[in-house]
Amino acid sequence: MVVSDRPRKSIVIVGGGATGVILAAHLMRRRDDGFRVTLIEKREEVGRGLAYSTTLPSHRLNVIAERMSAYADDPLHFSRWFTAEHPDAIGASQFFAERSEYGRYLSELFAELLSFEASSGRLRRIEAQCTRIQPAGSGLDVQVSDGTSLAAHAVVLATGHVLDGLSELDVATRLDSAEDTPVDSRSRIVVLGTGLSMIDAWLSLRHRGHVGEIVAVSRRGLLPHPHARQRNPIRLDVADIPLGTELSYFVRWFAELIEETERAGGDWRDVIDGIRPFNQQIWRDWPATAKRRFLEHTKAWWDIHRHRIPSGIYAEAEKALAAGDLKLLAAKVVGCRKLDDGSIELSLRRRGAAAVDVLSCSRVYDCSGFVKDVSRTSTEPLHSLFQQGLARTDPLRISLDVTPDCAVVDAAGRPSTKLFAAGPLTRGTFFEVDSVPDIRLQAARLAEIVTR
Repeated sequence: MVVSDRPRKSIVIVGGGATGVILAAHLMRRRDDGFRVTLIEKREEVGRGLAYSTTLPSHRLNVIAERMSAYADDPLHFSRWFTAEHPDAIGASQFFAERSEYGRYLSELFAELLSFEASSGRLRRIEAQCTRIQPAGSGLDVQVSDGTSLAAHAVVLATGHVLDGLSELDVATRLDSAEDTPVDSRSRIVVLGTGLSMIDAWLSLRHRGHVGEIVAVSRRGLLPHPHARQRNPIRLDVADIPLGTELSYFVRWFAELIEETERAGGDWRDVIDGIRPFNQQIWRDWPATAKRRFLEHTKAWWDIHRHRIPSGIYAEAEKALAAGDLKLLAAKVVGCRKLDDGSIELSLRRRGAAAVDVLSCSRVYDCSGFVKDVSRTSTEPLHSLFQQGLARTDPLRISLDVTPDCAVVDAAGRPSTKLFAAGPLTRGTFFEVDSVPDIRLQAARLAEIVTR
């Protein structure tokens, strides 16, 4: 590539998990030497983040390989990589790969990009923590824990899931955190939440050799459903979907569509998968009342159908439930206290009951979902933005407030022209933006926006 002498636009990506790496990959596809991308990530290896840093073989992707490419227009990119790494794999495109393998795929993808762009200088990586972002002239100043300071024309926040402030219980611990010290392998453990994160926790605890009872608690006590072997998504047009309606009307329409599909010999999964391309538009077009009611009353039912698990893992979970090693409890935590011997007592009100039960355990893990108020985070770059009024939460407080173009909205309601966000940090605007098929589409669009 011939390198131009004209000044380059500096684009900084804060966060080197899946979102940051996929965004960098899409930026590098734009064959333009008028900008340089700097990715800041404190972990030694990029691409892994929270989801793909696990090393357990039982922690698998919840999406088949052919839908996990970093590029939507090259859907078999990951499948080809996986087949090259595992020549004996059968049906690699339909395979639920280990999450650690997918993390390696993203890490190697970024390494290849760095190598390819070595002569152009369009891409670099800083292994450190972003500590603060602040205005500086016509751009932004990005301060890093290694003492460096970067001048940026555009900054994209791709820090992934906000974890601190997730639990409202002081006694709750996050799996694999510094507070996750060993406990008696025969003791009872309580997991808050019964979704995908709970499945991860249960698999991790079993791998550690924990043989005591594991009780998973959520308001409805629902377990994610398994994937089906065959996928036949129904075909929908945007005109078929009742956009902008209240939640009750939409739910009735959706239930009738499932009944109609099943009467025709289909499966409810065909409807869930058929509507997926429209999920973000459905969310954006809902009035605020519908969004709040969905989070409060409907999300648990949606999650167990939409966010499914491989059938093999589902079968193992059913076996553990039958044996009593794993229990699902539909209840709400109404109180807790830590005893002098280190054990914990939880006060639970079971669903539909007035009485309160007390459950003793040695550890409480919070796997209850996403943060209830992102402004409570202590994550340094986000905290600094809130302090300066450069960012605000969305109306539901589950993420940053961003425009449909991913521009961060400040405390006065003004969208930024140089500060953007991607991935889970934009959940309030897009809702479904946690998985790779959604992130890669957002990344492609954002790459176009920030390089204009």
